[in-house]
Amino acid sequence: MSYSIGEVAKIMGVPTSTLRYYDSMGLLPEVRRENGRRVFEDRDFKWLRVLNCMKKINMPVSKIKEYVELVQQGDSTLEARYAMILEQKQNIEQEIAELERCRKEFEYKEWYYQTAIKAGTEKDLATLMVDRPTLDIDIIPKNYKSKEVE
Repeated sequence: MSYSIGEVAKIMGVPTSTLRYYDSMGLLPEVRRENGRRVFEDRDFKWLRVLNCMKKINMPVSKIKEYVELVQQGDSTLEARYAMILEQKQNIEQEIAELERCRKEFEYKEWYYQTAIKAGTEKDLATLMVDRPTLDIDIIPKNYKSKEVE
């Protein structure tokens, strides 16, 4: 089946200008043209999914372009492409770990504010805060009892 750039943009949830930009940067080498219009086929979605992932992980356009060029060169670049994918996977894993750390920090803050709101003050919670500089995540006390609630 064939798709217009507008249809593909809608399916992908991106503006048509994004697809035009990708094309202008040479990131859509397999997309054919008819009468000057881009025509996407079912097979193009496999590449569009990969491209979409690359953009979502903030892979630089220059790196994506390098990957596209390697793909176009064929089997002689399999190892280089594999190395690029491993590098990006490692970047993703590092970002996931950082996001997990941030999630834990926000879980603590969620508990903190729920507890303070329930007590009507954060005065008792202030004693839980460490006075030394640290980047360690605060830990929700297992048996915390608010003096205001008792």
